[in-house]
Amino acid sequence: MQKTINCASFRKMVLVGAKMLDNNRAKVDALNVFPVPDGDTGTNMSLTMQSAVKELATSAAGDFPAVCDLVSKGALRGARGNSGVILSQIFRGVCSVLRNAKAEADTRTFAKAMEAGTKVAYGAVSIPKEGTILTVMRMMSEFAMKNAGKYRDYETFLPAVIEEGDRALAKTPELLPVLKKAGVVDSGGVGLMTIMRGFLAALTGEEIVEIQTEAAANSADDEFGDNSDIINMDLGDIQFAYCTEFFVINLKKSTTLADIDKLRERLMAIGDSVICIGDLEMIKVHVHTNCPGVALTYALELGELDRPKIENMLEQNRALKAKIEAEKKEQGMLAICTGEGISKIFKDLFVDRVIEGGQTMNPSASDIATAVQKINAENVFVFPNNKNIILAAEQAKALVTNRKIHVIATKNVPQGFAAALAFSPEASTEENKTNMIHALDNVKAGQVTHAVRTTNVNGFSIKEGDIIGLDDKKILAKSDNIDEAVLKLLDKLKEESHEVITLYYGSEVKEEDAEALTEKVQDAFPDCDVDCHCGGQPVYYYLLSLE
Repeated sequence: MQKTINCASFRKMVLVGAKMLDNNRAKVDALNVFPVPDGDTGTNMSLTMQSAVKELATSAAGDFPAVCDLVSKGALRGARGNSGVILSQIFRGVCSVLRNAKAEADTRTFAKAMEAGTKVAYGAVSIPKEGTILTVMRMMSEFAMKNAGKYRDYETFLPAVIEEGDRALAKTPELLPVLKKAGVVDSGGVGLMTIMRGFLAALTGEEIVEIQTEAAANSADDEFGDNSDIINMDLGDIQFAYCTEFFVINLKKSTTLADIDKLRERLMAIGDSVICIGDLEMIKVHVHTNCPGVALTYALELGELDRPKIENMLEQNRALKAKIEAEKKEQGMLAICTGEGISKIFKDLFVDRVIEGGQTMNPSASDIATAVQKINAENVFVFPNNKNIILAAEQAKALVTNRKIHVIATKNVPQGFAAALAFSPEASTEENKTNMIHALDNVKAGQVTHAVRTTNVNGFSIKEGDIIGLDDKKILAKSDNIDEAVLKLLDKLKEESHEVITLYYGSEVKEEDAEALTEKVQDAFPDCDVDCHCGGQPVYYYLLSLE
């Protein structure tokens, strides 16, 4: 009976849990409340776990503090979407307890770790909602704390905890009416239980395939447009001051290939970025070091020096920092969206950077933080443009120390446009923030897509393939054709105060079809100005904006 786990066991639990989730993420994605083709909870949670796995792969650390720090750091940096961020906070809490374990952790310690994970996760959400992954984690941790003394070995403890988690998961539709209407349990809870089953598999010796830690194909690191001018604004400090390069020629007769290997090892001891390649005819050397003279002396033992070059990287760094500081502005803007047309509009509104992300491709907190650091401004306004990205944007604040991030809680692209339009470079940061927040109230938004499964939700009996219209909360219209769905949705959204209707058509819509629909909308709503733009967004045929 396994009564304790050590750091190696915990490392394996994380790896197997990540693999178990990766194998089942499509099933978790399919549990989306709305029957739209963009369920991404499983993907977000899996990418979060894979980031933790990737961080673990950077070190062979053999103690709880080091392993726990790697897991916690990796999960946070890779957290995507609300589910991924919450999962990262669960691991942060769990690791905060396990890192203090001496050599081994018994079931009581693991129960305390689960309790800490619950507290940290609840604390990360401004308004915790029951019937979600939070409920599943809370009920498991409460059970674990009450019964750790009864189940003193992991072979009986973990199955009992998992059984309780399954009971909690089954209750989620009763706690969250929207789940009951959709006929599904909480997808985040399913993802968490999948990881827990991976934990158990790791301890019981179930065979697993090799963990893959490569970056996902839909990583949000890539941005729209030309990236050739990107520089990292966070230059940091130079550890090794002198970039030293030279050739070694006319090697001494006594020099051997083993001497070249020895030179490489000696250079690595006094610097980094070491290149030491060649043969007994000529050697090419490059090293960043604080002792260029020592590097040259080592090389002279093998032969003659040719074309030596030593550059002061401290001075280069100072000059670049001075240039960046001189060009720094008070305020900048970052938008997150999908679709080249949508991106172009944001850039036309003087948004400094646009990173790719949306309902089907949530950027992580680290992605957002990295993009913010590429904006040369003291204050950066971030427009998530999706309710599932807001929490990750908030988490990015903890990863950036040289910028102040202001998250404007835009839940959709039209709100993002309104926020960008409200920006004035002459206004103060607080004035702009206030104006942007107020601007969100003047916009109503909707989107039109197709159903990917048959269900009953929001009073509609929906069949797979139906065209459906939604706002940020629920389905408002359905039809068997796109144009009718748009008109029905607009009829639900439009208020007397609205004067402008804008359609942004997606990648699957032809320009001539969009123009024809624009005329229909103008005829149906003659009291409004109707405009149409190419958004190029995937999944959604149209994004609608009413102002």
